[in-house]
Amino acid sequence: MKVPLFNHILLLRYAGLFTYLCTGLPLLSSSWRAEGVETGSPDHVGWCAAYVLFGLMYWFATRGLGRRERHLERVPLLIGMNLAAFAIGWFSHSGISAILFLVIAGVVPWTLPFWPGAVWVLLQCFSLFPVFAREPGFTWVDAFLQCALYVGFSAFTYATSLVAKQQVDSREEQRRLNSELRATRTLLTESSRMSERMRISRELHDLVGHHLTALSLNLEVASHLVHGTAQEHVRQAQTVAKLLLSDVREVVSQLREGDTIDLSAALKTLVDGVPGLNIHLDLPPRFAVDDPLRAQVLLRCAQEIITNTVKHAGAANLWLRCERTESNELAIHARDDGRGAAGFKQGNGLTGMRERLAQVGGRLNIDTHLDRGFALDAWLPLEAAR
Repeated sequence: MKVPLFNHILLLRYAGLFTYLCTGLPLLSSSWRAEGVETGSPDHVGWCAAYVLFGLMYWFATRGLGRRERHLERVPLLIGMNLAAFAIGWFSHSGISAILFLVIAGVVPWTLPFWPGAVWVLLQCFSLFPVFAREPGFTWVDAFLQCALYVGFSAFTYATSLVAKQQVDSREEQRRLNSELRATRTLLTESSRMSERMRISRELHDLVGHHLTALSLNLEVASHLVHGTAQEHVRQAQTVAKLLLSDVREVVSQLREGDTIDLSAALKTLVDGVPGLNIHLDLPPRFAVDDPLRAQVLLRCAQEIITNTVKHAGAANLWLRCERTESNELAIHARDDGRGAAGFKQGNGLTGMRERLAQVGGRLNIDTHLDRGFALDAWLPLEAAR
């Protein structure tokens, strides 16, 4: 039997929501409450309010789980969920709140790195120690062992969610690299096409053109050595040879005129399918470069911009605009709506971009501030722009 495919991120989110709803059902029954927790009592009102708050915070904390970057802004929501779960256990005098900690353990890998997340899960389990220790018949040892029991359950949930997060990251990275590979292949195809056109034009000019020129000269000499009907035929052959030579020169000129690399296709392929990021690409009507090195530099700059935005910016949108300037330069302007940085430090990727641009006389300008996104402008001189 074929199993239907689901979006496992949404499945994980709604599985946690279903667990949350099922956790509250036993508390509706008075048989699950400790003695003295009656409907309308302060303890009853307390756990009801904590239960509702937990659900609301879980819903907001699990929005956009498929985004690549860590959502550190979820940390206050996680703290609130922990406090709400603890309050449910404290007011209801039950260990049901430990089940809600399993739900939190499924959210932690999408918010924190591995070791901080593991410590978080461990501490939240032992935060129930006061809840268990206050119950009649429970010693401190019993409360400790009860917390340790839930550590195992939470560790399993945490590991399962962590694997899901790593699979999402790997799949998105594979999609991004595949886009880069297809863009590079498109650029290589354009470069090969340009090289082949150049080779054909040179062959036509150097071989066919040379022989036709030699033929025209020999026919010119022959026209002075013969007379009558023979001379007329030689003149006609000379005219045909000149026409052929003119046609060859025209074909060579046309081949050289189309001897440029179309960057539009490569850039559109590069931005197509980049996960977790909306890229708004703005290109001129015809965006072509006649130098393969400059075309490669521009494509690598665009790749680095997209990679940095996906990995570090925490942005939802990236605006990428390319243009030809009046000073015979190729310019690429990029900005995003990410978190930006207060103390920006240039990494290896941007250093490599500067080095690539410097090889062809280009320059790079970076502007970023905290909570104001990241802006980058690069200029590339075109010595033989068409």
